[in-house]
Amino acid sequence: MNLEELGTALGVTFKDKSLLTRALTHRSYLNENSDLPYLDNERLEFLGDALLDFIAAEFLYQRFPEMPEGDLTSLRAALVKGDTLARFAFDLGLPQCLLMSRGEEAARGRERAPLLAGAFEALIGALYLDQGLSAAREFILRFLPAESERVHALRLDRDAKSMLQELSQGKLQVTPLYRLVETRGPDHAKDFTIAVILNDIEYGRGTGRNKQTAEQEAARVALENLQAEVSREDHAALIALKGEVE
Repeated sequence: MNLEELGTALGVTFKDKSLLTRALTHRSYLNENSDLPYLDNERLEFLGDALLDFIAAEFLYQRFPEMPEGDLTSLRAALVKGDTLARFAFDLGLPQCLLMSRGEEAARGRERAPLLAGAFEALIGALYLDQGLSAAREFILRFLPAESERVHALRLDRDAKSMLQELSQGKLQVTPLYRLVETRGPDHAKDFTIAVILNDIEYGRGTGRNKQTAEQEAARVALENLQAEVSREDHAALIALKGEVE
């Protein structure tokens, strides 16, 4: 997919194409191509992150007029978390358009949630600089309404670590252990990968721009796996009980 095709997929025509190119340029690309007149997307990512938080807060404030501040904060956090933004980026076809180093690509960089989430935020920042707040808001609101309904209906805004601890202590009588697996990137833009351990078994991994976010993502994955395991055990127990009755 080239920039023209991406613009069609986005439904946006950039006046300054260099902004779009910059939004798609990962820092690793410049390490291998230092002679190019490009800049990486980290400053645009910073700007897009702030815009996304603001527009998501504005949207939720109007969509849920009776919701208290604490619940709005949790819901916004679930809406703008890395995995969600990475999914939006994937749906737009951004992975194929990203400029990254051969090493980053070999390490499956086009599948890494933090990298994709950063590109999505950088795209928002680029669109704001190119066409203003209204265009950025219109673009973001293509994603937020449906996702907010899904998150709210499934209660995905609840604190995953607390939910996992409650379930693991109730079912396994064990407290989750969070272990740092990997740290990547320079000091100013690190990605952390953390695994969550229950009874010496890894139940999930998560990656984020800080340890707290990575732990929440790991807890969400572990929670899904543990819930599935509990459901299978309950189903097996029900079948056994039915056999005894018959």
